[in-house]
Amino acid sequence: MTSGVVLDAGAFIAAERRDGTMVALAQRLTTTKTPLVTSAGVVAQVWRGGGHRQVPVAYLLRHTRVVDLTYKVALLLGRMLGATRAVDAVDAHVVFLARERGWPVLTSDPRDLLRLDPTLRVERV
Repeated sequence: MTSGVVLDAGAFIAAERRDGTMVALAQRLTTTKTPLVTSAGVVAQVWRGGGHRQVPVAYLLRHTRVVDLTYKVALLLGRMLGATRAVDAVDAHVVFLARERGWPVLTSDPRDLLRLDPTLRVERV
């Protein structure tokens, strides 16, 4: 199985802020053609319509597979949220994508993700 990384909104925000660690990671991940995936909901959280500040976000998105939320998956996420008493459907979708692939999540705030799945592999940026 090919190993990749799931990107949470925090990864894109860190790139937008030109965080040195995230910039280096983004360059390495794209240079090595590491598979990247994110939720379409994450795109809605981080995309603000372009401009100079969003160049790193656009760069990462060009190298990232964006997964839409389907009705079937939405039902699963609703059950996940109900079982954990969490409320963020985008976080739940990110966790779902990571579970489905067996990949770690790159995030700036693992707390909410780990609430949904304490066994989730997360890398903080």
